[in-house]
Amino acid sequence: MAAQVGVNIQEKVSRLLNRQNGKPVLKPNKPLILNDTVANRKMKKGEATCITELNLMMACWKQNNFVDQLCSNEMQTFYTCVQKAQAKMKDKSEHGGPQKGRFPSKQATSLLKRFPNLHTEV
Repeated sequence: MAAQVGVNIQEKVSRLLNRQNGKPVLKPNKPLILNDTVANRKMKKGEATCITELNLMMACWKQNNFVDQLCSNEMQTFYTCVQKAQAKMKDKSEHGGPQKGRFPSKQATSLLKRFPNLHTEV
């Protein structure tokens, strides 16, 4: 079954290529080569952490006229949550970066410049 699908696709491609004296019907608007650079894009930031703890702490402050001693329990839970989140981010950055299997744009550009592409059309 899968072989028939592959054959059907190959037949369609060969029909498109054989029209009009062997010239392809679909013409690319840009040359079919890769650039030696990548667009400079910032990596996406992760989701916000400790929002519920922050909301509880601020609600406690508002109820107690911003007196820190009365909201020490909420402040402590917020600070421990922040410490855990920072430790998790540090561990994640040491073990493979923010996104698994992706290079930052500067690193990808430096690799592409180190190993440039042949600038001839296929």
